[in-house]
Amino acid sequence: MALSLPSRRTSRPSRRRSVVAALLGVCLLLSGCGPAGADGLGDSGDPDDDRPVVLTTFTVLADIVSQIGGDRVQVRSITPVGAEIHEYDPTPGDIRAATEADLVITNGMGLEAWFDQFIDHAEAPSTTATADVDPLPVTRLSGHPAAGEDLPTNPHAWLSPERGRQYVDAVERALAELSPADADVFAEHADSYRERLTEIAEDARTRLAAVEESTGSPAQVVTCEGAFSYLAEDLGLEEHYLWPINADTEGTPQQVEAQIEHVRSHDVPTIFCETTVNDDAQRQVAEASGARLGEPLHVDSLSASDGPVPSYLELLRHDLDLIISGAEAGAEDEEDR
Repeated sequence: MALSLPSRRTSRPSRRRSVVAALLGVCLLLSGCGPAGADGLGDSGDPDDDRPVVLTTFTVLADIVSQIGGDRVQVRSITPVGAEIHEYDPTPGDIRAATEADLVITNGMGLEAWFDQFIDHAEAPSTTATADVDPLPVTRLSGHPAAGEDLPTNPHAWLSPERGRQYVDAVERALAELSPADADVFAEHADSYRERLTEIAEDARTRLAAVEESTGSPAQVVTCEGAFSYLAEDLGLEEHYLWPINADTEGTPQQVEAQIEHVRSHDVPTIFCETTVNDDAQRQVAEASGARLGEPLHVDSLSASDGPVPSYLELLRHDLDLIISGAEAGAEDEEDR
């Protein structure tokens, strides 16, 4: 859908109400749809608030848009805090929110396949946050399906601060088209945000370089889901995981055995799982290999405001600190031996 945006929110014609009603009827026929607003967005906020409404598909995107848009836009996320985004079931409230938005921003790269059936019916223009990102395919590791099959795109580009800068570029452009009068404000916010992302990446590189100098090999990121490919490529990490993308076959005996072999052969000190998936298979790997199972990584969702990752920047810092601290502990163990 072409991105053609109004400068300010306009009134909704009666035709939109009929679109909402039709989409709600469609959603109620789909399996897994709950009551209006369940696990998603309910009604709009203050009816007297005429700021443009930007609807995003998950909380990480919502925070990025909020940081760049500031007080010039209203920002909402379809999926709530803690949701597993790959197989989310939209509710009637989600569909109503999509039809009431002035702009919809999605991640793309196949992450929100559940939303594709509705976005074409929404009157709001949409844009893809990964428009500037060079996509990476899912890599099939030992114990995974045959490498000869078609490989999907890995959608988790936001987990790298370097690719995060490209998200900021796309969001800044979209907001400037949505509200041209505020373009300078958006640009100022975006510049500051990109600087903070660069600082996070540079700090991580400094720590990882020290680990590699001490151990003679790149640090490892060994996880349940293969969500860290962009981070691994940008920061020189070596990645291994149990399954490529959530909703694939998860934790098969072949995947567990391949992970155990990798951890043993590379002396990986710390392995991880993610907050939105079951970690039983990774616990098996830890017990069999002697590696420590670290605190869970946050991937698809921010936490509540009083949690460890209430913002996108905090998510990056949190995950990077866990991954690098685990590698640093391994380097210290080698020095002690």
